[in-house]
Amino acid sequence: MITVLPIETPGLGDRTYLAHDGSTALVVDPQRDYDRVTALAEAAGVRITHVFETHIHNDYVTGGLALARETGAQYLVNADDEVSYERTGVRDGDVVEVGAMRVRVIHTPGHTHTHLSFALEAGGEQIAVFTGGSLLYGSTGRPDLLGPDHTDTLVRAQWRSAHRLAKELPDSTAVYPTHGFGSFCSATQSAGLSSTIGEEKKTNSALTADEEAYVEQLLAGLDAYPAYYAHMGPANSRGPGKPDLSAPSVADPAELRRRIEAGEWVVDLRDRTAFAAGHLAGSLNFGLDGQFVTYLGWLIPWGTPVTLLGETAEDVAEAQREMVRIGIDRPAAMATGGPGDWAGGEPLAAYERATFDDLKTALDKSSDGGEEFVVLDVRRNQERDEAHIPGSVHIPVHEVPDRLGEIPAGRVWVHCAGGYRAGVVAALLDARGRDVVAIDDSFDNARELGLCRPADETP
Repeated sequence: MITVLPIETPGLGDRTYLAHDGSTALVVDPQRDYDRVTALAEAAGVRITHVFETHIHNDYVTGGLALARETGAQYLVNADDEVSYERTGVRDGDVVEVGAMRVRVIHTPGHTHTHLSFALEAGGEQIAVFTGGSLLYGSTGRPDLLGPDHTDTLVRAQWRSAHRLAKELPDSTAVYPTHGFGSFCSATQSAGLSSTIGEEKKTNSALTADEEAYVEQLLAGLDAYPAYYAHMGPANSRGPGKPDLSAPSVADPAELRRRIEAGEWVVDLRDRTAFAAGHLAGSLNFGLDGQFVTYLGWLIPWGTPVTLLGETAEDVAEAQREMVRIGIDRPAAMATGGPGDWAGGEPLAAYERATFDDLKTALDKSSDGGEEFVVLDVRRNQERDEAHIPGSVHIPVHEVPDRLGEIPAGRVWVHCAGGYRAGVVAALLDARGRDVVAIDDSFDNARELGLCRPADETP
């Protein structure tokens, strides 16, 4: 009996897989913190002998090389990928025996030029296919991460790759993608948690639409992706080593203040409600309750030292683990407790939180001669195109640090679709001395209150 065990990385929207026959195991697309993989293998009582990479990843730093070295496993990477380390090169059509499992290599370009999928067979039965960033649940991997010169070639290759998998594999084959669970490597997001080739034939646009329709639809739906992606491919080609997850040094209030004044990032890991109520002046807020590392990695000037503030050492360790996944290997320092401990007797900073109902009231008063203010929409372009609040200023969250000068003077009410990104931007503006109100509410409520203008109306 073959068992496939997914290992979730929800902060990045990815999965790693451990497949075994009861004694021998293979791993597909391990994250940097591969101790989760070895712990799972140990619990299952199996030995890892092979580590497979579907592609040179763009959204995280791989743990594949370090895992293979630690376990003595073969490290299987496309032979055509230019890398700086020794590996077992594989190509389309190769077959690898792993215990009772037989793995066939299938070249599925689209997400990258050298992308591979791995079809797993045992006892003459086709059981699963690990599709990486090729065929996802209801979608495919995005084809634009290598730059605009490659996009047209890759998007068409992606369509052909999906059709190849659908043609060569039985409908009963379980599909196990790496991306598609919130990852920006996915062309579109889906809510699926499991699927088969047969199910994808019925629901995946790559398999239900003709090539031109698929290409047009996919390219029209692409939006921005995290800036840190630019650093992932080179890191993975060099061959990342084992991460250091030991605790960083503890900073006292004086050191925290020095780091803030030096322009470093001191990041409060508490949720946005607690942060707004009181925080160390000048600190930023990326709560562990949301896509912490995605937005931290997206907004931070790469290489800026990061100090972590958590209520507990466990909170700091969780954040540190997420950071090593994108190559921020060591926090500069840490502190635990609460803002009173971190401020060293200095006054705490705070700002207001509000709902869209509060915003409506404020807008009504402003139209009657009351206080004027700015409404800042930090959603992505696609979200803005669907509906927006008339008169609001639109700067997507990832562009805010470079466009601060475009935000008009005065009080700023910040909103997104649910509150997390608004909290990130409110903290950023507060740290720079702006008077902010963070709207912590669902944008659906803005629609219900009549605050929105439909997409088909001009701004």
